[in-house]
Amino acid sequence: MEPANSAIDQPDCPPAAAGWPVVAIERGGKGGLVDQIVSAISAMVGARELRIGTKMPSVRQFAKCNGVSTFTVVEAYDRLVTLGLLSSRRGSGYFVARQDVPAALAPMAGEATPTAIDALTAHLYSGMSDALAVGAGWLPPEWYGEDTILDAVRHAMRIPATRLRGYGHPLGFPTLRQHLAASLSEHLFPVEPEQILLTHGATHAFDLILRTLTKPGDAVFVEDPGYSNLLSLIRHHGCIAVGIPRGDQGLDFDALARQAALTQPKIMFVNTVLQNPLGTSLSAAHAHRLLGLAEQFDFWLVEDDIYRELAPRGEASLAAMDGLRRVIRVGSFSKTLSPVLRVGSICASSSLLPELVRVKMLAGLTTSEINERAVYHAISARPYKRMVDKLIAQLEAGRERTIDSLRGAGLTPLAKPRGGMFVSAGWTQTPSADWNGQIIADQALKSGILLSPCDFFMLRRPETVWFRFNVAYTDHPQLLTFLRRICRQPN
Repeated sequence: MEPANSAIDQPDCPPAAAGWPVVAIERGGKGGLVDQIVSAISAMVGARELRIGTKMPSVRQFAKCNGVSTFTVVEAYDRLVTLGLLSSRRGSGYFVARQDVPAALAPMAGEATPTAIDALTAHLYSGMSDALAVGAGWLPPEWYGEDTILDAVRHAMRIPATRLRGYGHPLGFPTLRQHLAASLSEHLFPVEPEQILLTHGATHAFDLILRTLTKPGDAVFVEDPGYSNLLSLIRHHGCIAVGIPRGDQGLDFDALARQAALTQPKIMFVNTVLQNPLGTSLSAAHAHRLLGLAEQFDFWLVEDDIYRELAPRGEASLAAMDGLRRVIRVGSFSKTLSPVLRVGSICASSSLLPELVRVKMLAGLTTSEINERAVYHAISARPYKRMVDKLIAQLEAGRERTIDSLRGAGLTPLAKPRGGMFVSAGWTQTPSADWNGQIIADQALKSGILLSPCDFFMLRRPETVWFRFNVAYTDHPQLLTFLRRICRQPN
């Protein structure tokens, strides 16, 4: 790191940032640019070079002084806010919030420190890590029904030679869309195959919707806590993510109405059924109230419905109540088949779908017909329903065991899940004053455990430390030993 006055000699450094240290960034060195900036600022806070209340350079100033992109600075500042070292004041910028740097941020001499995990880390998605996948969003392959999936993939590979000439249908494999339309029409709401667009999973669907319906600066409502990747995706599109609190009893509708009046949102993303990370579902009354507010303040509702097959029958459906007038339904097969297949879907009104198709073609042409054929063969096969019923039973037993085990380790569930893969639980009081969810997750990774901390899922600063636990991986003694050790940390 350069001396504290080195910014004065930087020709690209604006006068407002003069006297502020320039970070010595080693391009191509160990650790990404964001990690290097976070580490450098943490060290400066620890060394008292930056004291409580010090105003940080603006994102643009820091980027210009240090020769990095504004996106890199935003991510670094956001991570420092999550760690509690910086605070963000609307309209004023970023300020140093604390002087003490948690000891867990500084690696011990000679210790090989894994890269700190964040909501987009490869550890959470590759499936290749040796760490116990407690924080992952997938189930063990044997839970899905490996034989059904592998048989479906083999069928898909027998694609007719005539289908190898083109890119595939822009809407996606027609037979799968017809099957989905028939199934949805029977169980939820009437829909035509031409109202269904296939995607590379749910995240691709969210991206297409944001590209189609928003522009930079638009307000987008999300549940808080909510799906971690969605928060990053909204920011990537230059939109402003506005968190609407969600708890055990559902959404905070008073907060939603206040924020809608202030910010005039374009979209709200919501998990009606088995919300990630809480595992709760909206009641029919709450779903009706949400539709009323969307009508009153004129914003779209994107119903993230990827967990419905794992939920009890008869749960509320925004798309069914609304008839796809201002609701866009997103589905996926990653939770009942395998995330490797990467097939999702968008159901939307006939007036909106053509623009979504146009954006899909602009962003990446068509989706993989081979993957879509594999999904069709799997979900239309006779064993599929039995496989899903068995999966639901395994998840039910896993949730009960998880809740009992976590309580035994001193953690309290945030809510009583109504089904699905996840239990979110934590401490009513932070185990140690110097620790937060991200720091504990980094310590867990060193112990061979992959955790998803509350920091991933929240826009508000968490009041307590909690984690989202995948019920398929919580039986392992290694996890319970680690959690009990954390509980014994001195305050």
